[in-house]
Amino acid sequence: MNKKSQIKRKIKKSIPFYLMSLPAVVYLFINNYLPMFGLVIAFKKIDYSLGILKSPWNGLNNFSYLFKTRDAWLIVRNTVGYNIIFITVGLIVSVTVAILLSEITQKFLQQTYQTCILIPYLLSIVMVSYLVFAFLGTESGILNKFRESIGLNKISWYSTPKYWPFILVLVNTWKGFGYTSIVYFATIMGIDKSLYEAAAVDGATGWKQIRHITLPCLKPTIITLSLLAIGGMFHSDFGLFYQVPMNSGLLQDVTNTIDTYVYRGLVELFDPGRSSAAGFLQSILGFIMVLSANALTRRLEKDLALF
Repeated sequence: MNKKSQIKRKIKKSIPFYLMSLPAVVYLFINNYLPMFGLVIAFKKIDYSLGILKSPWNGLNNFSYLFKTRDAWLIVRNTVGYNIIFITVGLIVSVTVAILLSEITQKFLQQTYQTCILIPYLLSIVMVSYLVFAFLGTESGILNKFRESIGLNKISWYSTPKYWPFILVLVNTWKGFGYTSIVYFATIMGIDKSLYEAAAVDGATGWKQIRHITLPCLKPTIITLSLLAIGGMFHSDFGLFYQVPMNSGLLQDVTNTIDTYVYRGLVELFDPGRSSAAGFLQSILGFIMVLSANALTRRLEKDLALF
């Protein structure tokens, strides 16, 4: 059988798999690639009477407004700063929970805990915002009711900025750690059990087994998920920073990010060009961050880099 017929035979055998992947490829094209045509809006001064294609070009003016505003430093600081904290705290909590799950011997309890920690991840951010309000409401919030019952004054949470960095980190961690911890848990379940048995025979304690077996085996997964998270360093969860604080103007110094700033600007100015430019800039910066983080990883440990 010559090489050509071998290739044809392989393609023929793979046709069912190509057909199975077709819906996903079509969805990816429609959802991820087709909208890229809209990037042209970032370089135009949109005139609704002329349409997108006939609107005049605007050069880089749509990009410059993000840097000229007096809030430029504030929104970049909040966006990047919160993401650094989210990645760090989320990593610690997720890995810890995954290790604790792996220590549970009863399968029913293990599956129950997995389901419970995944529920917050599946909740919409609007629902989460009302759950937070149920705790922090000034008049009828659970925390203020508790403070009142022990003789302390009520706190107006939605007009006191100093508490919100902690609240946002707590809410983000609570909502997201379930998914990532299950990913880490799946990695732990794939570790060869004979490694632990050999370590136990050598007298290694539980902590030493975690330190010298579990964590090193988790390293590739940790690096992969961290690199993906770094790619979104200049993006923020709009719902977390807009819905959860109930769009309170008094909290904007600690809740205003690039995404919420652009949204408010779009609502007030009705200028989609600026909004598109901000999204484009965030994507470019995220791409640079991923390349930089991957290059650093490749330099330190080549085998753990994504590419």
